[in-house]
Amino acid sequence: MRFYEHESKTLLARQGITVPVGHLAHSAAEAAGAAVAIGLPVALKAQALSGGRMKAGAVRFAETEDEARAAAEAILGLEMAGRKPKGLLVETRVDVAREYYLGVTYDALAKRPLAIFSDCGGVDIEEVAAREPEHVVRWTFSALLPLSSSAFREAVAAVGIAGAELASLADVLQRLAQLLLAHDLTLAEINPLAALADGSLVALDCHLEMEDEAVARQRPLLEGLGIDPGGRQARQPSPFERRAAEIDQMDHRGVAGRVVEFAGNLGLIIGGGGASLAAFDAVRRHGGRPANYCEIGGNPSVRKVAELTRHILGKPGVERLVVIMNVVNNPRVDLVARGVIKGCLEADRQPADAVAVFRIPGAWEEEGFRLLRRYGIEPLGREVSIDEAARRAVHGR
Repeated sequence: MRFYEHESKTLLARQGITVPVGHLAHSAAEAAGAAVAIGLPVALKAQALSGGRMKAGAVRFAETEDEARAAAEAILGLEMAGRKPKGLLVETRVDVAREYYLGVTYDALAKRPLAIFSDCGGVDIEEVAAREPEHVVRWTFSALLPLSSSAFREAVAAVGIAGAELASLADVLQRLAQLLLAHDLTLAEINPLAALADGSLVALDCHLEMEDEAVARQRPLLEGLGIDPGGRQARQPSPFERRAAEIDQMDHRGVAGRVVEFAGNLGLIIGGGGASLAAFDAVRRHGGRPANYCEIGGNPSVRKVAELTRHILGKPGVERLVVIMNVVNNPRVDLVARGVIKGCLEADRQPADAVAVFRIPGAWEEEGFRLLRRYGIEPLGREVSIDEAARRAVHGR
């Protein structure tokens, strides 16, 4: 779940990180009044969950009350990712001497929090890393042990910063890490963190995202910010996605979640954490056009898999089904196979014609493979890579 900028800055301020004086406005008149109240000049920024606001003209500056009103009218009339801004943030504009990038997220390979610092802020960190890698330092730290102030100072010092500036920057980065750990965030990013002429640091823009599964645990925090967790999405789910969510809720066993609709012709049932992303990317890399992303896991029941299969095959334009998972332990291959076959038959599709690839090796695979062969489906074992399975799904053997 992603936070709006004004919400993110509220959390930063609670963590002791300085943010500009600002006011959330919902009309041009309110924005103009706020600009006068907090002091001109000001920056006006659309509150939207999509990125690229500056390029979209959703961040503007004003020197006078009339300019603020005109800028607010223009911003509130924009659409980003098909949606209007949820108000705009009016902030005092500050004179910036230097800009930094600070970020904290998770390293999936190291399975530890990852901190990133750069003395080149205000631009995409990926661009800095590619162009000037010596200006980016990254390191992982423990989520269980107390955070070490010296580790954050050493990281900031690695790009050549020293003295009082070093201590101040390291302190902000450590506070950002504390914020991520305290509120189950998957990303906490300040870009840019501005250094002013007097040496003070101000977070001009920030981006916070929370782990979806943590929403219930963090409900008091969200309610305190006036957030309805159920309504916080970058875009509204499609009818196809809503029906998939209903199928997931019909049975407590297993997960058939993270369903995203696309406009392709290959229906996907994929799983295994990172393996699902690998499979999706592999299908696209080989020229395939996914009709959906659908990650399954745990130990879903035959009924849940059958309903999901029928739902995906019933999507207009879907020609065949691609079933790919890594070597499984919890999901039983035979139950997934039964569900896929049952779903095909209920969709009035012959399994041998409807299933392009079935690649799930693991628990109970012998029973599952016997069942698949009985219906004319030749399963792929663990000797066939996910990439090769995706290639066969797109191009056949």
